[in-house]
Amino acid sequence: MSYIENVKTFVRVYELGNMSAAARDQRISPAVASSRVSQLEDHLGVRLFQRTTRNLTPTEQGRLFYTGAQRVLEAIDEAEANVQDITQSPRGSLYVATPLGIGRRWVAPAVPQFKERYPLIDVRLRMSDRKVDLTAEGLDVAFFLGNPEDSTLKMRKFSDCSRLLCASPKYLEKRGVPTSPDQLTDGTHDCLNLRFPGAQEFQWTLQTQSGVKRYAITGPFESDDGDVLTQWALDGHGIILKPYFEVAKHLRDGSLVAVLPDARPTSVQIGCLYPHRRKQDPKTRTFIDFISNIIGAELSSMPTH
Repeated sequence: MSYIENVKTFVRVYELGNMSAAARDQRISPAVASSRVSQLEDHLGVRLFQRTTRNLTPTEQGRLFYTGAQRVLEAIDEAEANVQDITQSPRGSLYVATPLGIGRRWVAPAVPQFKERYPLIDVRLRMSDRKVDLTAEGLDVAFFLGNPEDSTLKMRKFSDCSRLLCASPKYLEKRGVPTSPDQLTDGTHDCLNLRFPGAQEFQWTLQTQSGVKRYAITGPFESDDGDVLTQWALDGHGIILKPYFEVAKHLRDGSLVAVLPDARPTSVQIGCLYPHRRKQDPKTRTFIDFISNIIGAELSSMPTH
């Protein structure tokens, strides 16, 4: 078992604060993870963590070693990146997260094409509409649809993305066509809500004739899967706020109809986040370029509503 592997395991245990979580992240057993940390402690002659049955707390020596270990691993990553740039053969495992809408439409279908072109890269794809933590979850790149908060992460924007409110003809026949955004909050209409820990969509930001306003929407249905909301809207259960690309085909065939054209949702960005490195990992850069080209080509050819 190499010293570097021990250091990598220590860093993930430190960042996740849990031996089992670090083991899952590295695809090893908790016993192996614990053994690697113990071997590192024996080598250094210090305790890196204070262990109890419930908690794992870094010692002062552990905090100091983590800072240095990060620099060492970044230097190794950069050295590997330099070699891969020269050989033009990016390789290794790439951990990717994406929202469901982007993932199902673009990223997941592209993975086999990418693998065929770059056979030495293995893509580990995680799809969820929840907010992810790149550092804590060991991710190389996370695609997003929204307006990310400022952070230490690097961001690459692909495009602006228009959004709209829409509902099915069945729903509008039953409940009437909304004439004011105030009807989204006074019980006149049902809104289909994307809700998960950290979600902000319970407030819809709309560009009205009197400026940008936030509406605390109401409705009996909510889910953490945006595609579920689309299906509920198609079935006549309420109004949804959606990126245009996700509902374009339903608008074309008339199964969904745009509403409140004078109170459109503010646009968002589509792009990706990745950890800052002095020299970006070639496999990460290659994958981002690959997906960006696919998304950019489709969005540029798609008519706006």
